Amino acid sequence: MTIRVLICDPLSEEAIKILKDKGFILDFADSPPPDQLANIIKGYDAIIVRSATKVTREVIDAGVNLKIIARAGTGLDNIDVKYAQKKNIAVINSPEGNANAVAELTIGLIFALLRMIPQAYVTLKEKKWMKRQFKGIELAGRTVGVIGLGNIGSIVALKLKCLGASVIGFKKHNVKEKARKLGIHPAKSLDSLLKESDIVTLHVPLTDETRHMIDYREFDLMKDEVYLVNTARGAIINGKALLENLNKGKVAGAALDVFENEPPKEPWEWELVRHPKVIAVPHIGAMTKEAQKKVGITIAKKLIEYFSRYV
Repeated sequence: MTIRVLICDPLSEEAIKILKDKGFILDFADSPPPDQLANIIKGYDAIIVRSATKVTREVIDAGVNLKIIARAGTGLDNIDVKYAQKKNIAVINSPEGNANAVAELTIGLIFALLRMIPQAYVTLKEKKWMKRQFKGIELAGRTVGVIGLGNIGSIVALKLKCLGASVIGFKKHNVKEKARKLGIHPAKSLDSLLKESDIVTLHVPLTDETRHMIDYREFDLMKDEVYLVNTARGAIINGKALLENLNKGKVAGAALDVFENEPPKEPWEWELVRHPKVIAVPHIGAMTKEAQKKVGITIAKKLIEYFSRYV
């Protein structure tokens, strides 16, 4: 059987070679928008995407030969998973491939927040010696709340523990067992984690349940001058609520790798990005050489396994 695969977003050379060596016919598209993708998907058995390409109902309906949608990376929020499953189309991803890369960025952003590293860098480049203005705080001894203890959150929790932080972890199910394995404190509830944490870091997927899970009510529960880090998905936080709490001083600083719109487009989004208390980077969590290679190889192997088992 000839298997045709459409690759819509960048994939490592190693992954492409693995697929070609197995006889897969590969074609490439440059992150086409859904209307264009719907026009070209018809003849393909599989599609590989990253976060840029959106696999909507329109695309799924047009993919009359489509058997599987493969996401090289973590989230599935750019894919209409429920509709794909309704049409008997499998959906897979490779979250294990970039977990360490995102975890390392998270730790880097926490240090950057607490020590105001980007701000100090910019002022010195402007020939301003502002040593006294950049008195930060230390991570050791601080209480960090890790929301989500999956592939990424678990690594973040372990790294924080090694750095001397007191770590509280929250997940929806079996939090005590997971916390015991990690050697951290289980949160009694999400609310209790928010009340107790000096720093809050988010590591949950974007779903209907987690959309705006950090909203005005949740900010009210947090400590004064809390720090917030988001390397998961932008819409997990209500950005307008974050902006308001930054302006009134409730939030001492925020580090954001992800945004509701990527790139940001609304005026309030750019106000958030440019806020002096915000460190913002353009969704670079998985952008390491190692992670790019691993997520590609992992998804290629999973794709091969699927066709060997089910087709």
